[in-house]
Amino acid sequence: MRSIGMVLPVILDSVPQVVWVVDHRGRILYTNPAGVAALGYDGAGELVGLSSHETLHPRRPDGTPYPAAECPMLRPATTGVPAHGNDEWFQRRDGSFFPASWWAAPIDLPDGRGVVYSFFDATENRELERARRERDAARIRADESRAAQRRIMQSIESVRRQTARDLHDGAQQRLVSLLIGLRLTRDLLPDSADAATGLLDQAITDAQTAIDELRELAYGVYPSVLQAKGLRAAVESLAERCAVPATVVGEYPHRLPAEVESNAYFVIAEALTNAVKHAGASHIRISLELRDALRIEVADDGIGGVPQNAVGGGLTGLADRVGAFDGVLVIDSPPDRGTSVRAEIPIPGRAANRGDAPMACPSRSRAS
Repeated sequence: MRSIGMVLPVILDSVPQVVWVVDHRGRILYTNPAGVAALGYDGAGELVGLSSHETLHPRRPDGTPYPAAECPMLRPATTGVPAHGNDEWFQRRDGSFFPASWWAAPIDLPDGRGVVYSFFDATENRELERARRERDAARIRADESRAAQRRIMQSIESVRRQTARDLHDGAQQRLVSLLIGLRLTRDLLPDSADAATGLLDQAITDAQTAIDELRELAYGVYPSVLQAKGLRAAVESLAERCAVPATVVGEYPHRLPAEVESNAYFVIAEALTNAVKHAGASHIRISLELRDALRIEVADDGIGGVPQNAVGGGLTGLADRVGAFDGVLVIDSPPDRGTSVRAEIPIPGRAANRGDAPMACPSRSRAS
């Protein structure tokens, strides 16, 4: 059996890691083929006898001198303690630099303590680390963007609710009081006062119209039924008021967080508006389903043909609303086969309650 001393050169010649041995003065005594290739030399004879420090990094990448006294790779020869580093830059034979990770360990040689080096080109590792940091930074930016977008939407919904309350409690109530006053005044006038009666009748009609329009405006800003009874009732009210016959179907067991219900309502409202304006549909089906997430679908039997890139164009508002809550929006619109707008919005904490049994709700249609 061959001795380890005979086998060791074969092993060192075969390993892909660089192995150098330097003496107590820092002169290269041995390099394996990997060490020759790493620096772009043709053979070990070109390296043996050279100063390891002057060969690896006589200067820094910025051109400033790098004194051997500052080189941490040589310290094991004097301290007897192994060393390691990831922040060195080594110079190839052609003068180019590469980042290096290295290890150095003391070794007793016949003429004193030397050092065994092992190092490798860390360019790929650094690129992977940089890519990881950029990916993490991009994910953090995306999370922060979604959080900011969600806060903006929550703020908008809060303003919507407050505006609707202000319209109801302020201007609408004043108009109602005005209408009552006009009617009382009308009742006090004798039938012979035709001119005054006609003016009051017109004023009563105008006041009633203003109240109706204000009520419609308040409903569009934020429907009171959404806050009072929840998403299902608000969507049913929306379907009843739709210019195209609409049906609401699905399972909906309980109330959700206000910001989720509000966001889902306006997603449905906008999809419904798009269908009424552009689809040429005779019927629209609105589906609600709550399981591990809130699933919404607004499907029509219209002309279809919505472009695949519509989410980045006219339907950006829908995509933004759904995306702000980490949801997914899918539009399926084959030509002449209608359009389906599907959204899935995760519910915080809902995944832990997947065992909840959903309660079936009866469907409700708007008559033609």
